[in-house]
Amino acid sequence: MSDAIDPQPFREKKAGTIRSLVPARLDRLPWARFHWMIVVGLGVSWILDGLEIQIVSQNGYATEFDMNSAEIGATGTVYLVGQVVGALFFGRLSDRLGRKKLFILTLAIYLAGSALAGLTPNFDNHWASIIVLWLFRFVAGAGIGGEYAAINSAIDELIPSHYRGHVDIAINGTYWGGAALGAAANLLFLNSGLFGSDWVDNWGWRLSFFIGPVLGLIIIYLRRHIPESPRWQITHGYEKEAEATVDQIEKDVEASGHPLEKVGDDRAITLSPQERVPFHILAKVFFKMYPKRTLVGATMMITQSFLYNAIFFSYALALQNFYDVDKSQTGYYFFPFAIGNLVGPLVLGRLFDSVGRRKMVLVTYGGSGVILAASAALFQADVLNAVTQTIFWCAAFFLASAGASAAYLTVSEIFPLEVRSQAISYFFSIAQIFGSLAPLIYGAMIGDGSDRGPITVGYFLGSAIMLIGGIVTFIFGVDAERKQLESVTDPLTLIHDEEAKEERRS
Repeated sequence: MSDAIDPQPFREKKAGTIRSLVPARLDRLPWARFHWMIVVGLGVSWILDGLEIQIVSQNGYATEFDMNSAEIGATGTVYLVGQVVGALFFGRLSDRLGRKKLFILTLAIYLAGSALAGLTPNFDNHWASIIVLWLFRFVAGAGIGGEYAAINSAIDELIPSHYRGHVDIAINGTYWGGAALGAAANLLFLNSGLFGSDWVDNWGWRLSFFIGPVLGLIIIYLRRHIPESPRWQITHGYEKEAEATVDQIEKDVEASGHPLEKVGDDRAITLSPQERVPFHILAKVFFKMYPKRTLVGATMMITQSFLYNAIFFSYALALQNFYDVDKSQTGYYFFPFAIGNLVGPLVLGRLFDSVGRRKMVLVTYGGSGVILAASAALFQADVLNAVTQTIFWCAAFFLASAGASAAYLTVSEIFPLEVRSQAISYFFSIAQIFGSLAPLIYGAMIGDGSDRGPITVGYFLGSAIMLIGGIVTFIFGVDAERKQLESVTDPLTLIHDEEAKEERRS
C-alpha cells in the first residue's frame, strides 16, 4: 500500500492557470488581532456542541412530555444522526461553495433548531410533541455537523503554519468548556429546590435551550467580518478576490504594529482552478493516492470517538452502581472531568508544533491508554472510591483530549485543500457511527453493578483501542508541524514546476 501521488489527478473543465503567493503570504504572518477574530468567531462551534450535549443529557423535557428512558435516549441519538447528515451534506457544499457561506449558514441552522426545540409545544398527543422535538433536535445537530466540516477547514487555511497545530487543538478542546457551561446551566435551570418542580418541568428546560442561540447570535455578527478562505478562492479561480482578501489582512496586521517583509516569487504555486471534485476523484484521493493517510485518519477518529462515548455516557452509571453516588450528585463529578479535558489541549497543544504531530499523538493516545489500564486494574481490585476513580479519568482524558483534538487537525491537514471539508465530514461520520456503539456496550457491561468483571474488560478494551490509535499514527502518520498546508499535501489543482513552465511557454 503506497501513498505515491499522481500529480495530475484531474484536468476536466480546465479554466486556465493561476500563479499565486497567497498561501506563502498567509503563512508568514505574525499572530495578530485578525487571528484572534478567527479563533473567537469560528471556535465557538465546539463550545456550542458541548453545551448542547450536556443540556440534552440532563434536560427536563422528559417530565413535561412524559418521556420514558428509551425516548430520552432516542432524543440524543436523533441529534447525533443530525450531526452526521449535516457533516456529509454541508461538508461537500463547503468544498463546492466556499467556507464563509457555509459557516454562516450552518450556524444559522443550529440557532433555529435549538431555539425551536425550546419552543416545542406540548400537544395533547404524546407522540406529536416528541416527534416535533426530535425534528428540531435533528436540525440543530445538522447545523453543528456542518460546522465541524466548514470551520475546521477555514481555521487551518487562515491560521499561519507556525501556530496552526496548537490553535486548532485548543479550539477543538473548548468543546469541554461548553460541556461545563451546560452542566452549570442545568444546575441552575433544572434546580427544583430553587425554582420549584413545576417551573423546572415547564420552563427551566426550555430556557436552557436558548443559551446556545443567544451566544450564537453574538458570534454570527462577528462571522460577517471573517473573510472567505483565500486558499479556497485560488483553487476555484477567484484570483483577484483572493489577492484582495490577503491585501486587506496584511494591511490590518501592519496597522497593528507588525511590519511585513515581501514574499519571494520562488514560493509561488501554480494552479489550474476547478469548480468541483467528482466523486470518483474523491474515491481516488482516499484509496489510491493516500491510502496510508486514510488509515491514519480513520484510526485516529474512530478510536477517540469510541473511547469518549464509552466513558462519557457511562461515567454516571459507574459512579452510581459501583460507588453508591446519588444520581443527583453525579453532575458534580463531571466538572473536574470536563476541566481536565479542557486544560489538556491548552497545555499540550504547543508540543504538537514543537515536538511533532506523530510523537505527541503517540504520547497522548498511548499515555491515556496506559492510565486507563492502570485504573481498570485498581477498579477490579476494588481499591478506588468515587473521588480516586474520577482523578484517574481526569488524568487519562487530560492526555486523550489533546489527542482527540489532534485527530480533527490531522484529517484536515493530510488531504488536499479541494476536498478538505469532505474529508473531515467523512471521517467524522464514520467515527460517530462507531462511537454510537460504545454507550450501548458499556451500559450493558455495567449492568446493575453486581459484577465488576465485564466493565473491567471494557476499560481494558478502551485502553487497548487508544494504544492502537497512537501506534498506527506514529508509524504511518505525517510530520505536518509548522509546514505550509500545500507542503503537507499537494492541492489537486497544483501544476508542478515543469508543467507550469510549459504552460507559460504556450
